[in-house]
Amino acid sequence: MKKLLVAILCLTMFLSMASAASAAEANVIEFWTFAESHVDLYKVMAEKWNAEFPDKPIELSVSVMPYDDMHNKLLIALQSGEGAPDMVDIEIGKFANFLKGEPQLLPLNRVVEPELDNIVRSRVDIYSKDGNFYGICFHVGAAVIYYNDALLKEAGIDYTTIKTWDDYAQAGAKFLEATGKPFGTVETTDLWHFEPLVFSQGGDILNKEDGTPNIDSPEVKKALAFNQDLIQKGILALAPGGNHHAEEYYGMMNAGSYGSVIMPMWYMNRFTDYMPDLSKQIAIAPLPVWEEGQPRSVGLGGTGTAVTNQATNPDLTMDFLAYTKLSKEGNVQVWKVLGFDPIRSEVWSMPELRDGDTKFHQYYVNNPFDVLMEIKDEIPAITVSEFLPPTSDALKNNVFFRAYEEMADLDTMLPEENAKVK
Repeated sequence: MKKLLVAILCLTMFLSMASAASAAEANVIEFWTFAESHVDLYKVMAEKWNAEFPDKPIELSVSVMPYDDMHNKLLIALQSGEGAPDMVDIEIGKFANFLKGEPQLLPLNRVVEPELDNIVRSRVDIYSKDGNFYGICFHVGAAVIYYNDALLKEAGIDYTTIKTWDDYAQAGAKFLEATGKPFGTVETTDLWHFEPLVFSQGGDILNKEDGTPNIDSPEVKKALAFNQDLIQKGILALAPGGNHHAEEYYGMMNAGSYGSVIMPMWYMNRFTDYMPDLSKQIAIAPLPVWEEGQPRSVGLGGTGTAVTNQATNPDLTMDFLAYTKLSKEGNVQVWKVLGFDPIRSEVWSMPELRDGDTKFHQYYVNNPFDVLMEIKDEIPAITVSEFLPPTSDALKNNVFFRAYEEMADLDTMLPEENAKVK
């Protein structure tokens, strides 16, 4: 009898251990991204997921690749039907390439539709096709203007009085005279500075009706002409390195060489990480407009995280993606880990975000969420179509160089460049 009891006990212990081992066996989710910083958020959320759902633990297998390499490799893998990851970050400028024909990404409607009333809808609409949502963004990407408040005060300028682009130009002239420095910079190889000047007019770089290139529109011409004028007057300078992400630019801005820069709110972590000497000098403000009543922001940039049709466990992968990017906790971590303006609007007024003690609260003159709450109803979405990648490339590779460095005649140049986009 004792031997039988011992045998039963051993068998029970074995089955329990086997069951525990089985329950603890993690489901591997292969994930590709082009941004190392994004990995930090997913790691945090994977730990939280495993603590909350111990019955279905996950293990992230992450690959970080250069931007072009990753998107090209993904396109080949999806077209060939093999080699794609379970989940992937796709930058907005490339996303339209993956929606051509029959998308090889899975619709996310099951997890997105229940949250549409809780999020800024445009941040999933930009990754949609035929009523299906194929990607979820990290952030709103609200465009704002960053002022070096310390330098402006030295020049006798109150940034809160700058409401229109005319105000901006006048303040820039005063700043230049007082300091001998340009008031801001224009990018010759990127869109971040340029697009807000177009969107505040109600324009776009694509036709809103059919998504075709719109480079030769009156709104584009007005924005470029404004920049040309301020460049010639010395109020604006060409961004060192061509854009606001170049090491040369970071160095010059950090040294106090410019009075302002136009970028989305997700640029906050570039200041904290690459321009530490400007701590407690930078103020965030709504963008100027051409006329009162126009939107003082626009949603720019974005990374749509998608689930591919080659996912080993698509439902679990989709649930984890929703947990990371749609849940309340996930959106809190988007701010705490990445410093992005979260797409779930209810978290904007949470005390732990508004009144927290993050590096962003410590760095900026004012509270970023005060600005976000002020412009929350003034953040239109850009038009997205298969023409977005080539149109963006035309601006970055040709139009800005010709407009800002060669001072080309816009009436002639813009129709030429628009006709080249295929």
